Amino acid sequence: MFQGFLGTYTPRLDDKNRLVLPARFREQLAEGLVMTRGQERCLCVWPVEGFRQATRRLAEAPMTSRAVRDYQRVLFAGAHDEVPDKQGRVTVPQPLREYAGLVRDCAVIGADTRVEIWAADAWASYLSAQEDTFSALSQEVPPGLL
Repeated sequence: MFQGFLGTYTPRLDDKNRLVLPARFREQLAEGLVMTRGQERCLCVWPVEGFRQATRRLAEAPMTSRAVRDYQRVLFAGAHDEVPDKQGRVTVPQPLREYAGLVRDCAVIGADTRVEIWAADAWASYLSAQEDTFSALSQEVPPGLL
């Protein structure tokens, strides 16, 4: 069975700003996770080991590059680590909720090595805008990959 994160789910933030992780994601995130800012105003969630792997590669990038320093600052300054509770809930900190525009309805999507959390309306808009691009990009994917 595929070991990455797949699918789209629509949980809600509760009154304590907790999000129930989709049942299919809980086992991979049970030992702990790191949540931080992602691109396009979503949040990215990695299993702790997945975040370590990603940041190891980032640590190998040249510190003389302003783009690398800028990226590291934004990534790590917004990072939050947590272990989900027994019901699979995680708290989404206020700065991250504000960044992603999370109020109540969310879209939680599997993105292979990570999970992304979007405001439900932002995800719907993004997906709608990307439909044609997705179709066109299939021509750029290396032959035989898909």
